Amino acid sequence: MIRQESENGAEGDNSRVLDLSGGANQVRVRAYNERLVLSLVRRHAGLSKADIARRSGLSAQTVSVIMRGLEKDGLLKRGDPVRGKVGQPSVPMMLNPDGVFSLGLKIGRRSADLVLMDFVGGIRKAVHEVYAFPSPEGIERFVRTSVAALSAGLTPAERQRIAGIGIAIPFELWNWAEEINVDPVLMDSWRDFDLAAAIGDLVPFPVYLQNDATAACGAELVFGRGPEFADFVYFFVGTFIGGGVVLNHSLFSGRSGNAGAFGPMPVAGKAYPPQKLIDCASIVVLERKLAEAGIDPSPLWLDPDGWNDLGQYLDAWIDDTARALAVAAVSACTVIDFQAIIVDGGFPARIRAMLVDRMSEEILKLDLRGIKAPQICEGSIGAQSRAIGGASLPLFARYLTDQNVLFKDA
Repeated sequence: MIRQESENGAEGDNSRVLDLSGGANQVRVRAYNERLVLSLVRRHAGLSKADIARRSGLSAQTVSVIMRGLEKDGLLKRGDPVRGKVGQPSVPMMLNPDGVFSLGLKIGRRSADLVLMDFVGGIRKAVHEVYAFPSPEGIERFVRTSVAALSAGLTPAERQRIAGIGIAIPFELWNWAEEINVDPVLMDSWRDFDLAAAIGDLVPFPVYLQNDATAACGAELVFGRGPEFADFVYFFVGTFIGGGVVLNHSLFSGRSGNAGAFGPMPVAGKAYPPQKLIDCASIVVLERKLAEAGIDPSPLWLDPDGWNDLGQYLDAWIDDTARALAVAAVSACTVIDFQAIIVDGGFPARIRAMLVDRMSEEILKLDLRGIKAPQICEGSIGAQSRAIGGASLPLFARYLTDQNVLFKDA
């Protein structure tokens, strides 16, 4: 993950939970323990002090001091008492949705989204914009106006609680311009554009940046079906397909941040050179087929929750995409014994369900000798996955520990 922080980022009353790089002095140890407590509470949707002490290995006194401080800072709140058979009722502590806010910016090849997210992953407000292709100037304008619109309803104190803005964007955005019928010259302006610095000049808080499909995978890991599986492959079918890899409950981004960039994966059979996954399992493939048939493809990105009346073209695209994804899934499982393949995308939930059903059928037609067939699952977040993943970046960078903590069961 590439990260840039503005110098004048507001920290507010809850500034104690910050970056832990450096030596382990007393302040840093306490900050780590605070992150640990917040991570465990998030993972289990509320824990009592006794449960936190047992799961964290911290003493009851240490946990009590930390939780009092986090409650005072507005990061935790008390739940309803739970009465047992004997003794005093236990009081679960939960994340306070209003304790921290973050912004998530998704920059796609056809549209941009900016969301205001609370501490528990709830979307408070969202702004959506469609375009023929993204330009640096257009994105700067979108961010300038949208941040103002999203923060307009917040009180001054709430604005101080914005932890940052996370950007989810396809790396090397200028590639594949011709595939979306855009003059490559128009996309070349992205090559030398420092997006993080430009956005940092527009907003008064830290900026974080990550590949869009990796961010979407992170959103599924934290807010979706991620807790069910220790290891999984994540496919996000957007204008072009991308994805992510989760190993041992942690997002694995690789040395260059491109782990799970499944687009170039060869998936064809007899043809040579083989087809790439991006050429047969992306929404742009359906867009081309519709255009060739004289059907306006714009509803695909103007109304990602619609996709009505596409008939045989949609059916054929689902069949082809499911077949290609099944091959890609088996290929991935020959490298790592993944438990599951999670599929999501920029389309309606009913399309996602149809695609997963067909993929489950197609994978059984392949030669699975030597591997264990993974479970094929629907993602749970949908078209907003990339924006939500972006909004998650400031929260995890500033308030939570390594994601392994989220799944600590001891």
